[in-house]
Amino acid sequence: MLNIILKVLGSQQIDTQKDSMEITTVATLDESDSCYILHYKEEQEQPAPPVDVCVKIQKDESRVEMTRGGEYASCLIIEKSRRNMCRYGTEYGDILMGISGHTIDTEFDGENGEFTFGYDIDINGTLASKNEVKMSFRKNQE
Repeated sequence: MLNIILKVLGSQQIDTQKDSMEITTVATLDESDSCYILHYKEEQEQPAPPVDVCVKIQKDESRVEMTRGGEYASCLIIEKSRRNMCRYGTEYGDILMGISGHTIDTEFDGENGEFTFGYDIDINGTLASKNEVKMSFRKNQE
């Protein structure tokens, strides 16, 4: 297991409007024969507790699975050129969304790296947003 400093940059485009978010946090990176596994906590607005996030990226760049724990749990599965139906938890209940993956890229040199994935979200078959997530990291020296 490698302790890392993780920077997550997410962008979302809805029609012509673009929005982005960025977080930097400490995380852990595990590696199996077939995938990389990131674990980190995402801070929420008070009084909500932090959310546990786990991201599994297949080394062959075929699939990403992102799960979020907590009160509004969700699981997104991103596969290149494939649409998956995924559950996204909200305070009003779960939403069933289509997730269509188009890019998954991995770079890792043993201490530093970057994982990038792009996907579209549709709700009831209608495009809701185009998304990209870039997760860059470096070994935590502390």
